[in-house]
Amino acid sequence: MRIFTIVLLILMATCFSQGATRGDVKVIEASEGIRYLSQKLVKEYLILYQNPKKKELKNALEHSLNQLTEEFKAIAMTTKDSDTKDILEFLAYSKDQIQDIFKSKANKESVALMLDYSETLLEGADSISKAHRYEFSKEEKMLMITKNIEYLLERISKYYMAYHVGFNTHNNKEQLNTAIEDLENDLVQINGYVYSDELQKEKTKMNKLWSTDKIYFQKSDNLFIPNLLLTTIDFLENTFNAFAVYHSKNQ
Repeated sequence: MRIFTIVLLILMATCFSQGATRGDVKVIEASEGIRYLSQKLVKEYLILYQNPKKKELKNALEHSLNQLTEEFKAIAMTTKDSDTKDILEFLAYSKDQIQDIFKSKANKESVALMLDYSETLLEGADSISKAHRYEFSKEEKMLMITKNIEYLLERISKYYMAYHVGFNTHNNKEQLNTAIEDLENDLVQINGYVYSDELQKEKTKMNKLWSTDKIYFQKSDNLFIPNLLLTTIDFLENTFNAFAVYHSKNQ
């Protein structure tokens, strides 16, 4: 379960003393959702491309697209910033194009388009978020790190899948490696934080699992085990959600 609503409530409690408005917080929350979904949508599409007969995959895609629509609505109903509105209009066009892609059978051309739209959504979300950013407290920074890790786990999964369904380009390999490096940097902050006893145990499990997953991701040139890795990625995301809840309660 995503905890963006929890994040929003906690940020609202502290933002006003730091110069942010209620609208800024809502926009940042929605832009984080777009970043995450920009990667998740394409990962799911790549799985569908590999398994076209699985109806549940189409349902998952539609659900993610509906979530993306809700994030757009949240920004549109909140922001008064003209640049943000312009970016959002362009992102809405990209979302409509994605919706059209879903109406036809997945093929190599549509996968290439989805990979492009994924980066378009990501760039737009990053631009919107920067326009509404304010100075976070220590706990808020940790909270944002946990959300960034969830996004990176989806990004790693996306490029891992892309690399093995015919998009084994040098750039995609570099993007995969960069996402792994970025996640490793964020983990330094997570591992340097002392959690409750229960979460310390979860952190130990997380580190062991990630150290194994990382090896397989890095060996992606000659080893492809998507079902196993994607299952463990789901577990890791749930773990980081628990960390996020902890930081949201310790504001």
